[in-house]
Amino acid sequence: MPAGARTPEELEALFEDAYLLRDDRALVELFEARATLAVDGGVRVARGGAEISRLARELWQHNVVYVSDPERVLQAHDTALVLAPGGINVAHRGRDGTWRYAISVRGLDGAR
Repeated sequence: MPAGARTPEELEALFEDAYLLRDDRALVELFEARATLAVDGGVRVARGGAEISRLARELWQHNVVYVSDPERVLQAHDTALVLAPGGINVAHRGRDGTWRYAISVRGLDGAR
């Protein structure tokens, strides 16, 4: 299996790592090609890799922190709903076996 998240929980940990390291390439790889990332409770929305990368860089300029803390993962075959204090995420397992975000809503008010 290629490198990447083997579980939805691992996807959250990889997101935290890429975010804390300010590695926009690694961060974008955690999303499906046409994924959506919403922050500030959905006020700012990025669609696709280029926009997600741009939004992440903007958040880093403002020193916004994110710590992964999934409280609950509900999984139905290749789709998972990840609930955390800082966000709600829909993840999908691709044909290569790795999990990626399809939709990620990061409230960031719960970020630490």
